Amino acid sequence: MKKVNLLIILGMVTGAGFAQDTLTISKNDLLQKVTENNLQIKVAEKSFQSAKADYRQSNALFLPNINVSHTGISTTNPLMAFGSKLNQEVLTASDFNPALLNDPEKTQNFATKIEVQQPLFNLDGLYGRQAAKAKMDAFQLQTERTKEYLELEVSKAYMQLQLAYKAVKVLEKANATAQGNLKMVENYFKNGMLQKTDLLNVQVRVNEITNQLQYAKSNVQNASDYLAFLLNEDMAGKTYKPAEALDNSIAIESMNTTISDSRKDIQAMQKSSEAYKKMFQSSKFGFLPRLNAFGSYELYDQNIFGTSAKGYLVGAQLSWNVFDGFKTIGKTQKAKADFEKAEIETEQYKKQSQLELSKTNRQLLDAENKVNLSKLAFEQSQEAFRIRQNRFTQGLEKTTDLLMAETQMAQKELEHLQAVFEYNFTKQYLQFLTK
Repeated sequence: MKKVNLLIILGMVTGAGFAQDTLTISKNDLLQKVTENNLQIKVAEKSFQSAKADYRQSNALFLPNINVSHTGISTTNPLMAFGSKLNQEVLTASDFNPALLNDPEKTQNFATKIEVQQPLFNLDGLYGRQAAKAKMDAFQLQTERTKEYLELEVSKAYMQLQLAYKAVKVLEKANATAQGNLKMVENYFKNGMLQKTDLLNVQVRVNEITNQLQYAKSNVQNASDYLAFLLNEDMAGKTYKPAEALDNSIAIESMNTTISDSRKDIQAMQKSSEAYKKMFQSSKFGFLPRLNAFGSYELYDQNIFGTSAKGYLVGAQLSWNVFDGFKTIGKTQKAKADFEKAEIETEQYKKQSQLELSKTNRQLLDAENKVNLSKLAFEQSQEAFRIRQNRFTQGLEKTTDLLMAETQMAQKELEHLQAVFEYNFTKQYLQFLTK
């Protein structure tokens, strides 16, 4: 899990402050919009639709294949001329004249044919259909997992936006404190109570805070732009503002230490492995014969679209590809290797997921400890600054000590906010891993 810098939360790009048009948005609104508009989700949905279309094609295994054609010919070929008249049922005794048989006149024939083919026995096709179904299910599960991941990413981005706004408030408060110190030091300097170096030190601190505040405001825009990217929205000249402020508290929850097989991505891997298994089984049955029924109804005439003569043909065909130059054997070997590879990849993915879960559980404990310590440090820095500020007004503290205390107080507050962010995101990431 990537850490977010204390002051540069989302990047190092400077900007000109907040955008003119600020849009307040809640986390629930973001979650709804990302499901509807996110491009990554749309890509996943299209992949599922493609797999679904492949599965629909396998319906041909059970349904008849129907073709309709209309053919027109004009010929002086002896065989075709005689056959055309025979199909048209216009053959006469004179057509058996050897002279006409050997050298017929031009004959026209128009044939309308309706052909039907029905698979009866096709085991490799049956397993191929099952493979297509498993593949479709895998893409559906992966699409659902993509949506869950984008929900996590939106939650993280929303918290980053909250943190960015909070950092601006902290630095604005630090800036106000620094400005107040500057006025006090300027007054002391005018009255000859402090050296010019004291004044210069305070001025340097004011400039530092001003620069940090500018970075913080740029980070607000950076966080807003990333949210707009997730939502597939054009945010030119606009800035998001969270409807809910960043909560400085944390909620401790029990940890889950075991990866569940019900996780959508793991189920998708298992379905993908199943698809490869079915393809392997399909390739093995490619050695078996295929049985198909067929039939046709034919209409013949001398004129286009005529129906003066008709006939039908029905039958069944048993075909067996005995040898195809080791093509089927090679296909089977490849399918077996793909299936075994998918099994290994699934097992590896589950172990990697368990490893990530164990690491995230430890990170959550570390983040909890960091929150508690950073809160204590912030409270101590506040008290230290209060004491030094009082002593400074009494002439008992150096300017540098006062500035150091003020700097430390702002830093510790930002560190605490960062620790809270890390804890809350780690907790959500843990929930994502065990969902």
